[in-house]
Amino acid sequence: DRGKYFNKQAAVEHGIKLLEDGADILDIGGESSRPGSLQISEEEELDRVIPVIEEILKLKPDALLSIDTTKSNVANEALKRGAKIVNDISSFEFDSAMIDVVKRFNASIILMHMQGNPLTMQNSPEYENVVSEIYDYLLRKVETVKKSGIKNIIIDPGIGFGKSVADNYELIKRLNELKGIGQPIMIGISKKSLIGKPLNLEISEREIPTLAAETIAIKKGARFIRTHNVKNAVY
Repeated sequence: DRGKYFNKQAAVEHGIKLLEDGADILDIGGESSRPGSLQISEEEELDRVIPVIEEILKLKPDALLSIDTTKSNVANEALKRGAKIVNDISSFEFDSAMIDVVKRFNASIILMHMQGNPLTMQNSPEYENVVSEIYDYLLRKVETVKKSGIKNIIIDPGIGFGKSVADNYELIKRLNELKGIGQPIMIGISKKSLIGKPLNLEISEREIPTLAAETIAIKKGARFIRTHNVKNAVY
């Protein structure tokens, strides 16, 4: 949430609140993936996420945690502490060892499509056919992961990750086509610029349009919603 819950205590308290609000999964990440953001070191990322994971599981032992990282060692340490899902926005392109880590812990993996990297991804992204290109990309990734023996796979078209506003709306409109890949779909729309730009809304003003977009995504086949406002999404 743009660093709003940056320190350990704030992050843990917010995580517990999200669980109490009805979240099924907590997705914990220590590195920003906003457009224009730079990578941080592995050591810094570990320092940010591992204490939060340990404390949340100490307070809520049954909590289902996802580690949002592109680094295999960060994933390894998080899974070692009790996380069960790896959310890799690069679909193991940044670190090919990620597949071995996920397999070793019999964890689940979320594979996302992104054009470029967070630093450059919004520099004039282009597609001939955004839906078919993302479909083919995710299908290839799923097939690679399945060959390694990993069974629990979720796909994410990567709304806002190397896509124009028009691309994002086309993906949501045709989201049901991705069901042909045969894996459950996750969608992350919450407060993103595809909502803010057309409606000229600041981030704090995007709650209701976010809920509308999430509702459409669910009707189009999304099984998982990655959101900031759990209460809205649940009810």
